[in-house]
Amino acid sequence: MRSLIERFGLEPLPLEGVLFARTYASAAATVAGGPAWSAGVGLFSNDPPSRSSFHRLAFEEIWHFYAGDPLRLVLLHPNGSDEEVVLGSPDGRHPVQHLVPAGVWQAGELVAGSSWALFGCTMAPGFTGDCFEGGEVADLLAAYPRRAADIERLGVA
Repeated sequence: MRSLIERFGLEPLPLEGVLFARTYASAAATVAGGPAWSAGVGLFSNDPPSRSSFHRLAFEEIWHFYAGDPLRLVLLHPNGSDEEVVLGSPDGRHPVQHLVPAGVWQAGELVAGSSWALFGCTMAPGFTGDCFEGGEVADLLAAYPRRAADIERLGVA
Protein backbone atom coordinates (compact mmCIF):
# COMPACT_ATOMS: atom_id res chain seq x y z
CA MET A 1 0.00 0.00 0.00
CA ARG A 2 2.85 2.36 0.73
CA SER A 3 3.84 2.35 -2.95
CA LEU A 4 0.31 3.39 -4.01
CA ILE A 5 0.17 6.05 -1.31
CA GLU A 6 3.49 7.50 -2.48
CA ARG A 7 2.75 7.16 -6.21
CA PHE A 8 -0.51 9.11 -5.98
CA GLY A 9 0.38 11.34 -3.02
CA LEU A 10 -2.59 10.05 -1.03
CA GLU A 11 -3.43 11.71 2.27
CA PRO A 12 -6.31 11.29 4.73
CA LEU A 13 -9.17 13.67 3.97
CA PRO A 14 -10.34 15.69 6.97
CA LEU A 15 -13.56 14.37 8.57
CA GLU A 16 -14.15 11.74 5.87
CA GLY A 17 -10.91 9.85 6.59
CA VAL A 18 -10.28 8.21 3.22
CA LEU A 19 -6.78 8.24 1.69
CA PHE A 20 -7.30 10.51 -1.32
CA ALA A 21 -5.63 12.88 -3.78
CA ARG A 22 -7.23 15.27 -6.22
CA THR A 23 -5.79 14.49 -9.62
CA TYR A 24 -7.60 17.11 -11.68
CA ALA A 25 -9.68 20.26 -11.36
CA SER A 26 -10.79 21.86 -14.60
CA ALA A 27 -9.64 25.36 -15.47
CA ALA A 28 -13.21 26.09 -16.56
CA ALA A 29 -15.20 27.45 -13.65
CA THR A 30 -18.84 27.38 -12.64
CA VAL A 31 -20.83 30.56 -12.03
CA ALA A 32 -20.10 30.06 -8.31
CA GLY A 33 -16.37 29.99 -9.06
CA GLY A 34 -15.59 26.30 -8.42
CA PRO A 35 -14.17 23.96 -11.05
CA ALA A 36 -16.57 22.75 -13.75
CA TRP A 37 -15.43 19.21 -12.92
CA SER A 38 -12.89 17.43 -10.79
CA ALA A 39 -11.37 13.98 -10.38
CA GLY A 40 -9.44 12.15 -7.71
CA VAL A 41 -8.01 8.80 -6.74
CA GLY A 42 -8.55 7.06 -3.41
CA LEU A 43 -7.51 3.98 -1.48
CA PHE A 44 -9.33 1.84 1.04
CA SER A 45 -6.92 -0.38 2.93
CA ASN A 46 -6.48 -2.31 6.15
CA ASP A 47 -2.94 -0.99 6.69
CA PRO A 48 -3.01 1.93 6.99
CA PRO A 49 -6.72 1.93 7.81
CA SER A 50 -8.80 3.88 5.31
CA ARG A 51 -12.52 4.18 4.67
CA SER A 52 -14.99 6.90 3.76
CA SER A 53 -17.25 8.14 6.55
CA PHE A 54 -20.85 9.08 5.81
CA HIS A 55 -21.14 12.32 3.90
CA ARG A 56 -23.34 13.87 1.26
CA LEU A 57 -22.55 16.12 -1.62
CA ALA A 58 -24.55 18.81 -3.35
CA PHE A 59 -23.63 17.34 -6.75
CA GLU A 60 -23.55 13.90 -8.36
CA GLU A 61 -20.41 11.82 -7.89
CA ILE A 62 -19.28 8.85 -9.97
CA TRP A 63 -17.16 6.17 -8.28
CA HIS A 64 -14.76 4.15 -10.49
CA PHE A 65 -13.14 0.88 -9.40
CA TYR A 66 -9.51 0.50 -10.56
CA ALA A 67 -7.77 -2.38 -8.80
CA GLY A 68 -7.58 -4.62 -5.75
CA ASP A 69 -10.40 -6.14 -3.75
CA PRO A 70 -14.09 -5.20 -3.98
CA LEU A 71 -15.33 -2.16 -2.11
CA ARG A 72 -18.80 -1.46 -0.80
CA LEU A 73 -20.76 1.76 -0.83
CA VAL A 74 -23.63 2.27 1.61
CA LEU A 75 -26.16 4.78 0.29
CA LEU A 76 -28.92 6.41 2.34
CA HIS A 77 -31.49 8.11 0.12
CA PRO A 78 -33.54 11.21 1.04
CA ASN A 79 -36.78 9.19 0.73
CA GLY A 80 -35.66 6.92 3.62
CA SER A 81 -34.56 3.99 1.47
CA ASP A 82 -31.04 2.57 1.54
CA GLU A 83 -28.88 0.40 -0.67
CA GLU A 84 -25.51 -1.27 -0.78
CA VAL A 85 -23.40 -1.27 -3.95
CA VAL A 86 -20.31 -3.43 -4.38
CA LEU A 87 -17.76 -2.30 -6.98
CA GLY A 88 -15.06 -4.66 -8.14
CA SER A 89 -13.00 -6.09 -10.96
CA PRO A 90 -14.51 -6.16 -14.45
CA ASP A 91 -15.13 -9.93 -14.34
CA GLY A 92 -18.88 -9.41 -14.58
CA ARG A 93 -19.70 -10.02 -10.90
CA HIS A 94 -19.60 -6.37 -9.86
CA PRO A 95 -20.01 -3.06 -11.66
CA VAL A 96 -16.88 -0.95 -12.07
CA GLN A 97 -18.70 2.40 -11.85
CA HIS A 98 -21.59 3.77 -9.85
CA LEU A 99 -23.32 7.14 -9.81
CA VAL A 100 -24.22 8.53 -6.38
CA PRO A 101 -26.97 11.12 -6.84
CA ALA A 102 -26.67 14.55 -5.26
CA GLY A 103 -28.01 14.70 -1.70
CA VAL A 104 -27.57 10.97 -0.95
CA TRP A 105 -25.64 10.06 2.19
CA GLN A 106 -22.73 7.84 1.17
CA ALA A 107 -20.00 5.90 2.94
CA GLY A 108 -17.49 3.38 1.63
CA GLU A 109 -15.21 0.68 2.87
CA LEU A 110 -13.61 -2.59 1.89
CA VAL A 111 -15.80 -5.66 1.58
CA ALA A 112 -15.21 -7.87 4.65
CA GLY A 113 -12.11 -10.02 4.25
CA SER A 114 -10.49 -7.68 1.73
CA SER A 115 -7.11 -5.93 1.99
CA TRP A 116 -7.18 -2.94 -0.37
CA ALA A 117 -9.07 -1.24 -3.19
CA LEU A 118 -7.93 1.57 -5.49
CA PHE A 119 -10.72 3.74 -6.87
CA GLY A 120 -11.47 7.10 -8.39
CA CYS A 121 -14.22 9.69 -8.07
CA THR A 122 -15.35 12.34 -10.53
CA MET A 123 -17.76 15.21 -10.03
CA ALA A 124 -19.36 17.84 -12.27
CA PRO A 125 -19.54 20.55 -11.08
CA GLY A 126 -16.25 19.86 -9.39
CA PHE A 127 -15.72 19.36 -5.69
CA THR A 128 -15.49 22.33 -3.36
CA GLY A 129 -15.70 22.28 0.42
CA ASP A 130 -19.04 24.09 0.21
CA CYS A 131 -20.72 21.07 -1.40
CA PHE A 132 -19.71 18.63 1.40
CA GLU A 133 -21.59 17.72 4.60
CA GLY A 134 -20.47 15.11 7.15
CA GLY A 135 -23.04 12.60 8.41
CA GLU A 136 -23.36 12.65 12.19
CA VAL A 137 -24.21 9.35 13.85
CA ALA A 138 -27.19 10.54 15.93
CA ASP A 139 -28.90 12.24 13.00
CA LEU A 140 -28.39 9.31 10.64
CA LEU A 141 -29.55 6.74 13.22
CA ALA A 142 -32.79 8.66 13.70
CA ALA A 143 -33.49 8.69 9.96
CA TYR A 144 -32.11 5.26 8.94
CA PRO A 145 -32.37 2.85 11.90
CA ARG A 146 -32.14 -0.22 9.60
CA ARG A 147 -28.52 0.74 8.87
CA ALA A 148 -27.50 1.17 12.52
CA ALA A 149 -24.42 -1.08 12.29
CA ASP A 150 -23.09 0.77 9.22
CA ILE A 151 -23.90 4.20 10.68
CA GLU A 152 -22.23 3.43 14.02
CA ARG A 153 -19.09 2.20 12.22
CA LEU A 154 -18.97 4.79 9.41
CA GLY A 155 -20.74 7.86 10.82
CA VAL A 156 -19.05 11.03 11.96
CA ALA A 157 -19.05 11.29 15.77
